[in-house]
Amino acid sequence: MKNYKRERPYKILKCIIGPLFNLYYHPKVIGGERVPKEGPIIICGDHTHVYDQCLPILHTKRVVHYMAKKEYFDGKFAFFFKMVGCIPVDRSKKDNDAVASALDILEHGGAIGLFPEGTRNRLKEDRVIDIYNNYMKDTISLEDFKKSMKKQDPKTSHVNLLENLYKERVITLDQFREYIYNVQDSLEEMVSLRIISKKEYEDAIMLPFKYGAVSMAQKTGATIVPFGLTGDYKFRSKNLVARFGTPFTVDDMTLTEANEKLFNEIKELMQEE
Repeated sequence: MKNYKRERPYKILKCIIGPLFNLYYHPKVIGGERVPKEGPIIICGDHTHVYDQCLPILHTKRVVHYMAKKEYFDGKFAFFFKMVGCIPVDRSKKDNDAVASALDILEHGGAIGLFPEGTRNRLKEDRVIDIYNNYMKDTISLEDFKKSMKKQDPKTSHVNLLENLYKERVITLDQFREYIYNVQDSLEEMVSLRIISKKEYEDAIMLPFKYGAVSMAQKTGATIVPFGLTGDYKFRSKNLVARFGTPFTVDDMTLTEANEKLFNEIKELMQEE
């Protein structure tokens, strides 16, 4: 059953923000027509920027209820997240209330949006400090290392792969210390030198997926709609692209199989030219 009181402010804000967002960032959307016009759906994509949910929301007529960390509902913009129908999620625990809210929307034929990685795939300050204390403190000040990581803004998944390569003795500590300042290019070079496989590198394009999306799809019969985001959020961006893939249902797949399929679908969309 539709909640028109909830949908009205969502649609009003969308009409106001949508044109401004598109004018400023000039994104390109491919395959938006693949989003089912009715029935329960779960829209899933990669996540590196706070605006990632905007592209799916603005390019479908569906009212998409995004699952968002509860901290967004504690700040001065809490009213905004409530108006657009976001579902607050306490990421410090298994949030059964948030899951129940999402399931209720799906069971009434609605649309949910979530990021299976569970968090933005960008190196956060606590992880920067952890890397510094474990590997870098004898070579540079913490302040300078933070500045370097902020400027580079690497993916957490790439840094995790680099760290694992050191722990597995594929690279030395000196190499780790050198590569950390240009993580993506260093990993690509290791692929070209066959130090790591192309698959190892491609699998590090995202963080491991949590099972929430496929679990909810299995419980409700919802269709999963994968999308992949590439490019930068810059004024009049020339490379910001959202690609929607072929929707699928979990059906007789195990949760592990469904999660692997979702990961691979999004990975392929991110790699399309």
